[in-house]
Amino acid sequence: MDQTTRKIIEKFSPMWTNKQIWEFEQVNENLRFDLVYVEPKNFQENSWKSKMAYPDSDVRDVVVRTFDYMLDGNELCIANKGQGKLEEEYVAYLMAVMADVMIEEEVCLNFRIDNNCLVASIDKKADVIDCKEFFEAFYHLATGFNYDTNTGIPNDETEAEMYLTRLQEEFDEKMTNILGDRYLPGNNDPDTLNAE
Repeated sequence: MDQTTRKIIEKFSPMWTNKQIWEFEQVNENLRFDLVYVEPKNFQENSWKSKMAYPDSDVRDVVVRTFDYMLDGNELCIANKGQGKLEEEYVAYLMAVMADVMIEEEVCLNFRIDNNCLVASIDKKADVIDCKEFFEAFYHLATGFNYDTNTGIPNDETEAEMYLTRLQEEFDEKMTNILGDRYLPGNNDPDTLNAE
């Protein structure tokens, strides 16, 4: 992970969970941004008028549809709709959304603030360790909690196992009530599907 990305992640850590993203989107309905793809470090004021600009857009939608532009080496600049700059309160939200989209692609990103925009690009130099480090920073997107937060899981191994088993049973019961026979209980057991 490059130093600029590491610094911006540290500045806005802990990264948001999917629940926080969802809540933010509920409070800020119809979140739209201006996005533009540019060649690396080649942003200019008139970039917003280029063919690769997506004004008043949904970030997820644009990134999914135009992922090839990033693969081609372009950087994505994101600003508040109609302002030409991004307010800081949206940076953590946007980084989490971008990381969430990239989890599917298993692609690491570089982030920086440049020209008052959040700039995201694919980290082409990333090796396995860089990718592990990047996605660990966004670990709680999926889990909903942070490494350094007391999760309620007991430290004693036996107690922790009992606690997690109880959670699994409660989850299984809830899912069985919702899905009935279609739900395969004990999804923590990798042999469930192969059991005779």
